[in-house]
Parts: sequence; structure tokens; C-alpha cells
Amino acid sequence: MSLYGLARPLLFSLDEENAHQLALRAAGIAGLFSAPVPRSPVRAMGLEFPNPIGLAAGLDKDAEHIDAMAALGFGFIEVGTVTPRAQPGNPRPRLFRIPEREAIINRFGFNSGGVDAFIANVRRARWNGVLGINIGKNADTPAERAIDDYELCLKQVYAHAAYVTINISSPNTKGLRTLQEAGHLDALLKRLTALREPLAERYGRRVPLVVKVAPDLNSDEITALADAVRRHGIDGLIATNTSVSRSGVEGLPHATEAGGLSGAPIREMATRVLREFAVALKGETTLIGAGGIMSGADAAEKFRAGAALVQLYSGLIYRGPDLVPECASAFRAK
Repeated sequence: MSLYGLARPLLFSLDEENAHQLALRAAGIAGLFSAPVPRSPVRAMGLEFPNPIGLAAGLDKDAEHIDAMAALGFGFIEVGTVTPRAQPGNPRPRLFRIPEREAIINRFGFNSGGVDAFIANVRRARWNGVLGINIGKNADTPAERAIDDYELCLKQVYAHAAYVTINISSPNTKGLRTLQEAGHLDALLKRLTALREPLAERYGRRVPLVVKVAPDLNSDEITALADAVRRHGIDGLIATNTSVSRSGVEGLPHATEAGGLSGAPIREMATRVLREFAVALKGETTLIGAGGIMSGADAAEKFRAGAALVQLYSGLIYRGPDLVPECASAFRAK
């Protein structure tokens, strides 16, 4: 049995959020005992990835554990979501395991120390790999001012990011998903891509922009989103965030908790959305597959559906660090 296999019963006996923090602090030690990750270089968005397996945003919200997570062998790490000002997020409890289905429900609500503290943490990290920074808006920012929050965050994080993800799909910030609608998205992407031009000139490099979308999209919404992504020259798209669906966990403890569902039950819907974006975008935008990757076979499914890269979150909670080399091996074997 792996070291994580021995530790998991203890972690799962703790309050979910306390276990989350303990696991983050112990990740660097766990990396010493993990299987080596095979090198599987990938070039995407103009960046070089040593392997295509990434850490999804949400696990290390304040960029406090970059070095520890890097020890697990990820080819890239995404931190955040970061908001302009510090905010506590939703009241606890706000994280719930559903182990019978290898699922998690969270309603963190962009708990964040704010962008200044976040950048200080990034600067302290020694790792110099591919770092994605996921940006969002403050909960008390009115919808009509949301773009201002994204602009402020982009300005602040630009110099420190290999790429920046625009999070418009968390279900835990009121009104955020309305930014996926065509008119709102056009306005947001127009402002952010325009802002990138002077930032690229100032810092001497063009940082890729990525959009993260929900798994709860229908085909018409996917077509409209793909059109906006193409029109504004967005470099990447993450399919997907968590779901408001409860399909696959009905009747189980915590299934009725508010928040976003992640883990095994959303794998098929997330892969469907990924596959439809692959068809709509025809290879013009880098696709990053996320949602329900609990094994190497699940990662291989995302690659076959059109993903150039994949990200892990819930699978890491249930499977531990050995999932990273397993998924990298699946990429090499695809």
C-alpha cells in the first residue's frame, strides 16, 4: 500500500477542510515517496510543459504551497482563484466528501487573502515551472463592475504567471456564471485582451489567457462560447469546473448541500463538454481537460476527446500522489 493509502483513513476521519490544509502541508513529504513521473513533453499555448498533468485551481487558493505541490511531479500548477481584495468566502462547513461515489461538493466561494498577499506567496516559491494563475471577482462586486475586478487582477498577476485563467464558471459566487453568456463574455474578453497588449509590451512577453467553463453547458451555449473564444484570440479553455448537477450522488449523505460537485460523477458530462469544444474550435485553441479524472484511463479519455493537457483535483484527494505518474504514463501510451 502507498504512503497515501496508509494516511488516507486518518485524513478522511478529519473535518474536510482541516484535512485539506493538512494534506497541502504534507505534500512535499509525500512527493519524496511518490513514483517518478515519466517525462512527456508537451508544447501548448507557446509554453513548454515537462508533462501534461497539471494541478487544478482551487486546491492551493492562496499560492502558499507551490513548492510542496511541485514535489508531486506536476507538469504545471494552477493556483487561485485570487480576488482583488481579501474575502473569507462562505461560512464553514463548505467542503463535503461523498466517498461512496468518489465525489466532493464545495462551496468555498473564492476565499482569498487578496491579490497582494497572493503575489507575495508566489514570489516566495522556489519552483520555476509553468505556473497558471486563476483570477476572479470579489463576492460584493456588483455584476456590472465585475470586469474591473478581472482587469485589476490581470494587471497584478501578469508578471508572475506563465498563463492566466479567467474563472467565469464557479457556481459559488452569485452571478458569476452569467459571465459565460455571450454578451457579458464578449465585453469581458474584449477588455482583457486589450489590456494584455500594453502588459505584453511592458513585460516583454505575451502571457496566454485561458477561460474556465462549466460542465453544465448545452450545445448552443458551447457554440456561442467557442465563437467568443475564437473571436478574441483566447489561447486556452479549461473544460470543466464543478457542476450544479447532483446526478450520480442522489440520496447519499451531503448530496443536497449547496455548491459545486466534482469527482467521478461529473466525468462523463465534463468529457462531453470537452469533446464538443474540440469539434467547435477545430484545434485553434488549446483545450485542458478537467473533471472526474480518477485514473490513468480517465486521463486518456480526456486526451482522446481533444485535451492537450489535463488537470487533477478530486482524483488527487481520493487517489493521492500516485495518480500523477499514472496519468502521465497514460498520455505516453495513448
